[in-house]
Amino acid sequence: MSEKPSRNEEEYFARQEAERLQKLRQSAEKERVSAAREAHYMKCPKCGADLAHEDLHGIEVDRCLDCQGVWLDHGETERLLATRDAGGVGKIFQSLFRGVKAKPADGP
Repeated sequence: MSEKPSRNEEEYFARQEAERLQKLRQSAEKERVSAAREAHYMKCPKCGADLAHEDLHGIEVDRCLDCQGVWLDHGETERLLATRDAGGVGKIFQSLFRGVKAKPADGP
């Protein structure tokens, strides 16, 4: 003779299964977010090409190898403004503009 499971047993196993599924979903979501971050790391926000680090007067900037866009990380803007007091902003911008290469125009 087989015993019929009680209502409490059914609720217990249903709750266990729901908790297991929730943990699996949370784990999958963490992996998805991590993969998305890795896919965007050191990529240009404008065109998606690779970024390269450049040192400009002690401030490390990220320059796009394709569109030549320049990106600053957290805190670098404050460092740039601090160099203004020492007259360094002009030098930094001159270095930035010198590094921008003219791209050939498309078409005939």
